Amino acid sequence: MSQSFPPPQQPHQPPQPPGFPGFAPAPPPAPVRDNLAGGLVVAIVAAVVSAVAYGALVGATEHQIGYAAIGVGFLIGWASGKVGGRNPALPVLSAVLALGAVYAGQLVGEAVLGSKQLPVSTSELLFEHLSLVNEAWKADADAMTFLFFAIAAFAAFSGSKKAAA
Repeated sequence: MSQSFPPPQQPHQPPQPPGFPGFAPAPPPAPVRDNLAGGLVVAIVAAVVSAVAYGALVGATEHQIGYAAIGVGFLIGWASGKVGGRNPALPVLSAVLALGAVYAGQLVGEAVLGSKQLPVSTSELLFEHLSLVNEAWKADADAMTFLFFAIAAFAAFSGSKKAAA
């Protein structure tokens, strides 16, 4: 009868990860953020705030400023991307909100300018005579006006994508 002995104990070595020996593996990728509701809410708040600021700037300077339209769009896009992450709907929604914010800001600017010429307040023009303000906007609109819309929408779209990365 032969007796079998267990093989001699080898020191325990942890398994080697794939890749190059002696190097630690790369950490796992960060989880993808995807919060459509949060991104949309933040984008709406940013659109309202930036529209009022843009309108006040237009009313104070009596000119539309392209950099301000870029700022409106980028703020909306950046906010949506930071909170909402990589949801594919957010850049598009941000661009649409930027269009609305620039339009609303231009209406606020028209109301500020109108209140300087008429014996009514800016808020009264906006809330009680919006059709009059819109008619003044239509009369003042030119090619640059619509260029600012395009610039703001592009800035919002790209800002949302960059902030989500």
